[in-house]
Amino acid sequence: MGDRSQLDASGRLTVPMEQIPPHELSRLKAIAGPSKPLEELVARRLGGEPLQYIEGKAPFGPLDLLVDERVLVPRPETEGLFEIATRMVRNPEVIVDLCTGSGALALALKKAFPSAAVFATDISEDAIDVANENKLRNRLDIYLGLGDLFDPLPASLLGEVDLLVANPPYVSEAEFVGLPDDVKREPRIALVAGPTGLEVIRRIGAAVSKWLRPGGVLVCEIGERQGVAAAISFHDLPTVVRKDMAGRNRYLVGVRP
Repeated sequence: MGDRSQLDASGRLTVPMEQIPPHELSRLKAIAGPSKPLEELVARRLGGEPLQYIEGKAPFGPLDLLVDERVLVPRPETEGLFEIATRMVRNPEVIVDLCTGSGALALALKKAFPSAAVFATDISEDAIDVANENKLRNRLDIYLGLGDLFDPLPASLLGEVDLLVANPPYVSEAEFVGLPDDVKREPRIALVAGPTGLEVIRRIGAAVSKWLRPGGVLVCEIGERQGVAAAISFHDLPTVVRKDMAGRNRYLVGVRP
């Protein structure tokens, strides 16, 4: 989506409104005002800025989340992960969310299971800051830990986790090159795992079993072509691959024996 905005003879910004899909233009009109002229909002969108960043928020399950350039935009596929997780557990006491980003999964699960202790981690300080803003915004009490995957978790959780969810980086460096421009505006650290795209998934797979209690559930989002390789990474945890609403392989689901 290229930006073709320009100034008219009076110095006012003009933009080709017809290049914006009607449903997006309607959303931009809803937030436009004296401090946010519609032409400027449209120019930002034509320049490749994600619509949700311009709006400053995004819905996720039962929540309304703050989002900006510090975190990924929550996607329907991840809402699908939330729905699978809530169907697979009943009254969980301990929930862990790895690579929490905006806090979407952790906060939605706390909303669904108010009595659960929810622990969310992320390697990005920016992401933890946004997750904390969303925690306060939604008045939900979760633990936020800054660090790599399991590192911020209390050792007392070993073998005690009822539900572990993750939406880790799973894009390869080669795949990143071909992503849409607006997706490339999102944090690269939250998208790209490495040369193969499996680097973070494999590290989760190598450690997850020791954190889950017997009967504990794992739900991890994966790339649509990663099912077999991802399952191999969780070699000591029986897993199955489930599809998203578009029929693509998207979730690795496992239960510790």
